[in-house]
Amino acid sequence: MDFKTIFTFLKSLTRNNNREWFEKNKGQYLESKERFEKFVAALLQEIIRFQPELIGLDPKKLTFRIYRDVRFSKDKRPYKTNMGATFSPGAKTMNRPGYYLHIEPGNKSFVAGGLYMADPVDVNKVRQEIDYNGKKLEAIFKSAAFKKYYDGFDIFDQLKKAPKGYPNDHKYVEWLKLKSFIVTHYFKDTEVLHKDFLKNVVSAFKTMKPFNDFLGEAIS
Repeated sequence: MDFKTIFTFLKSLTRNNNREWFEKNKGQYLESKERFEKFVAALLQEIIRFQPELIGLDPKKLTFRIYRDVRFSKDKRPYKTNMGATFSPGAKTMNRPGYYLHIEPGNKSFVAGGLYMADPVDVNKVRQEIDYNGKKLEAIFKSAAFKKYYDGFDIFDQLKKAPKGYPNDHKYVEWLKLKSFIVTHYFKDTEVLHKDFLKNVVSAFKTMKPFNDFLGEAIS
């Protein structure tokens, strides 16, 4: 898959984020959208090899719209300057542990996974699992394969102190304070444009699977 066309379009859109330019260049958008959807379809087939629960998902329904919802935002730019897709049994709701692909020029492309802005009930279940089996998660994070791509949890969206019922000196207190359970790996533009990008994304997602399995077992 050649991402040059997609990058060229997204760079131009970043400089001209307005409806007049977009309508004049809608052909570029449609071509880029089609290329991205083909990549997503190919990626889905590879993920299914180790995540068969995704069989039956429609690749075209996994991608996000480029149109921004600006109703309640101070940022009134009408279009996103990236392309993204999720791969999860919960589809785009990501209410089940899954995988996310984000393509954006400027070395801003990344893969991520886990539970984002999880339901409070699920958050409590994950916290309980960390309390009971934190060593298992710690072993996943410390494995050489995992460390090749990820540095543990993305630390954001968290409580200021330990949640109710857990001591502030808990061994995994920083994990217990989280409200989203996410890991991320960034790709440089040169990596996205490389012929092995699909293979590398598949490898990153496959490496993430034990982490997602841990979360899935917690909320099941």
